[in-house]
Amino acid sequence: MNATLANRLWPQTQSSNLVRNLVLAVVGSFIVAVAAQINVPLPIVPLTMQSLAVLAIGAAYGARLGGATLALYAAEGAAGLPVFAQMKAGAAVIAGPTGGYIIGFVLAAALVGYLAEKNWDRSLVKMFAAAVLGAVVLYIPGLIWLHNFASGWPQTMEWGLTPFVAGDLVKAALVALGFQGAWSALGKK
Repeated sequence: MNATLANRLWPQTQSSNLVRNLVLAVVGSFIVAVAAQINVPLPIVPLTMQSLAVLAIGAAYGARLGGATLALYAAEGAAGLPVFAQMKAGAAVIAGPTGGYIIGFVLAAALVGYLAEKNWDRSLVKMFAAAVLGAVVLYIPGLIWLHNFASGWPQTMEWGLTPFVAGDLVKAALVALGFQGAWSALGKK
């Protein structure tokens, strides 16, 4: 397995690994929280830049640290910090219609991070595919949970998938292009 972007920029050492990982997790959860506030309000699930940040954090940090960072983000929101879209917070958000997506963030970051550890982030096509796969994984618990609030699967898809597909493809392309640029600047190793 090769280094992630975070490992390349801030190499792990035995003496600083815990501090490094804590700093990166806090910074990553902050980035996702800021991205969550860049949104277009829709009736049930707002369109945000959150998923772009989730995919990028996963790819930059790798599976374990990426997943842990998004778990920290979810815990921060559940504990009452206003990190979710539209400055929302609390366990009620996780229990509400968007709760499944928050769980999906953890899974998506871990999957994209795993694929980045396998060098998918060094290829434009593979990184795009990794980001699309991450988005798909994000939607699975999101739609399953949202279905509890809808009158059936057609309404679930109308509320929680259809309005977001085009945007998610653009976000996947942005992540892929961003990682190509970053690795080109650093020299792909």
